[in-house]
Amino acid sequence: MSQLMILSMLVCFALTIPVAVSIGLASLFGVYVAGINWLVIAQQIFASLDKYPLVAIPFFILAGNLMEAGGISERLVNFAKSLVGSVQGGLAMACIITCMIFAAVAGSSVATTFAVGAILIPAMVRHGYPKPFSASLQATAAELGVIIPPSIPMILFAVSTDTSVGELFISGIFPGILIGVALMLYVWIYAKRHGYGRQDGDGRLPVFKAFRQSFLALLMPVIILGGIYGGIFTPTEASVVAVVYALVVGTLIYRRISFGILTETLHRTVISTAIIMFVIANAGLFGFLLNRAGVPNMLGEWLSHIFSDKVTFLLGVNAALFLIGMFIETSASIVVLAPLLLPVAQQFGIDPTHFGIIMVVNLALGMITPPFGVNLFAACAVAKLPIERLFRSLIPFVGVILLCLLLITYVPWISLVLRDLVYR
Repeated sequence: MSQLMILSMLVCFALTIPVAVSIGLASLFGVYVAGINWLVIAQQIFASLDKYPLVAIPFFILAGNLMEAGGISERLVNFAKSLVGSVQGGLAMACIITCMIFAAVAGSSVATTFAVGAILIPAMVRHGYPKPFSASLQATAAELGVIIPPSIPMILFAVSTDTSVGELFISGIFPGILIGVALMLYVWIYAKRHGYGRQDGDGRLPVFKAFRQSFLALLMPVIILGGIYGGIFTPTEASVVAVVYALVVGTLIYRRISFGILTETLHRTVISTAIIMFVIANAGLFGFLLNRAGVPNMLGEWLSHIFSDKVTFLLGVNAALFLIGMFIETSASIVVLAPLLLPVAQQFGIDPTHFGIIMVVNLALGMITPPFGVNLFAACAVAKLPIERLFRSLIPFVGVILLCLLLITYVPWISLVLRDLVYR
């Protein structure tokens, strides 16, 4: 049954049927082949969605959309420019810093791409940066939206594997900072080598003035992350706090959100949420059928025979996840693969939280690699470029992320040091 399900899913992928629909059709085929009562479909779909941490997903998406509509992202950009604008390549660095701050609330890389890219891609082009480089940088920096907490893929991993959301969130801080610093180092070298960004300081605000204007925007991630790790509220409750804060600041203080804009923002949030929940529902049924067929145990035995130690196992898993992330959407990959791979990883003595960070960072690469790189399509929409124009400038960014991934994989301290300080 499991082989037929996987084969039918791959056939659906080849026919360019959407990922969520492909998983659902393969699951229906598996139920039919196994002769299982059809009521199981409704039961498992409900069970997949009836999980409290999933409540955070629509609220974090809404918070990101409200930040964009309410002018919060614009003020974050101005603050980031005031910090590094005087350095050659400072505008490109400001893009990375803004994405890191925005990611500390939104939890979504696509939302980060649109919110920050709409401001900084045109600005970088005006300052002489090539448009393909600007779009590639924005797509890559926005990937930090799913690595720096809060993160929707981390919530999905936690729900799929019964791992602590809070531990995953705090374990993503240093990996996110590592990737952000590595990207800034690369763009600084790139700007120096090619002579870009010499006038990046033009028009930037003094640091204190920019800080004063963006104080409420900067306070948002402090409240959210401080509340989570201070034990004031749970990650799920934090998502609601983020929405309320963004709504109050955007409507009553910055006065950028009108009733019409709010309606449009809610509409976009509902569509984005529905897509993710549809993936989770179908992947939950798919995973139930694979578990029923004993696939996790068979996969564990097979991988144990192929890989003799933790080092080779992690290398093989990273290679497989990198390829899978190129063709399958991140949420679907996590919900389907995490319950299968985590038990095997634990057999090799790998910490579940550390393995979750490895999966999230690796699959986040799929957001910037064709053919299904959602960040690429978002950045291309903002820059008004065909996606093939980005490939050449994108390769170095992928290389930087891969080097960081290797460090995160084989130096567990990077991910676990904060977790061990707070939770152990």
